[in-house]
Amino acid sequence: MKNLSCALLIIFPFAVMAEEAPPKFDAKAAERFANLALACVGKEYPNKISHLLNSDADVAPPRKLTPAFYGCYDWHSSVHGHWLLVRLIKTFPDAPFAKPAREALRKSLTAENLKQEAAYLRGEGRASFERPYGMAWLLQLVAELAEWDDPQAREMRTNLAPLEDAVRDRLKTWLPKLSHPVRIGEHNQTAFALGLILDYARATKNEELGKIAANKTDEFFRKDKDCALNYEPSGEDFLSPCLGEADAMRRVTNPDEFAKWLTQFLPRIPTTSQSDWLPVVVSPDPSDPKLAHLDGLNLSRAWMLEGILSVLPANDERRPALLAAAEAHRRAGLAAVTGAHYEGGHWLGSFAVYLVTRRGIGK
Repeated sequence: MKNLSCALLIIFPFAVMAEEAPPKFDAKAAERFANLALACVGKEYPNKISHLLNSDADVAPPRKLTPAFYGCYDWHSSVHGHWLLVRLIKTFPDAPFAKPAREALRKSLTAENLKQEAAYLRGEGRASFERPYGMAWLLQLVAELAEWDDPQAREMRTNLAPLEDAVRDRLKTWLPKLSHPVRIGEHNQTAFALGLILDYARATKNEELGKIAANKTDEFFRKDKDCALNYEPSGEDFLSPCLGEADAMRRVTNPDEFAKWLTQFLPRIPTTSQSDWLPVVVSPDPSDPKLAHLDGLNLSRAWMLEGILSVLPANDERRPALLAAAEAHRRAGLAAVTGAHYEGGHWLGSFAVYLVTRRGIGK
């Protein structure tokens, strides 16, 4: 019965909004992030591919291997760069960037390109390709399109169907076999991917995948206690292992259950309006591809903290501290999205947009 109740929460999420409205996010601010994605979705090089070669026939440039998602340095960043454009067009349909963004999406997300993407994913030896991070972002892109009442969105959703099916099949095969969660602060983190998968399942009413993801979230994290938040971050994290887990769990519990679970899981959250219990981080070198991850950590911590707040009861004494930490991380994270270095510019805009548009927080 516990697992069934978890799965049902995918379709009927609980939400309590934070006490303070987020800072104003307007079309002018959005244009800066849109331009970062527009500058990279068609930029093939530099490129860091994760490509298994079965023979000489597999030697090809990125645009030939994955013709929809070959830009933005790597496959997963290209996927969430496309998601960024969809999200911002939906949010600001009349903004100056909307037309070039639509054109970039039209050029990438063709039926032929996406059939080839699906064939690539299903190729021999590629069972673990972009699993789970890139796959979860692909489903997030599909979810964004599914929630958009627009002719182009419907066409893109149809075009994406073969790749969506391939990703969904891979996840339905892999998740039941995953015996332990991956608790790192980079791409392989299980909790973050489960959160995006749960959101996709809710948006598309995919009960089968939703139940698998909800049950795994419960199995992996329900009994966890006293997460070592003081050990974070590792030097290359862009996701918080502890907050990522909490952000996943809030999707499969009701507010009272979650509040009790959080007490056991993060018992040292203070009850005063201080933010220093979770200090912001500073990248020592934003031009280094791995060290730049820390700029993204501030952004993802901010949205995870806001996600936690969205389901905590209004009278919970931890809210002031969570709000203070969320705001401190929001300010630091957004200030780092400058585009000065491609190592961060190709992906930080997506994290910024996820935060400022409150994606993943129940409506």
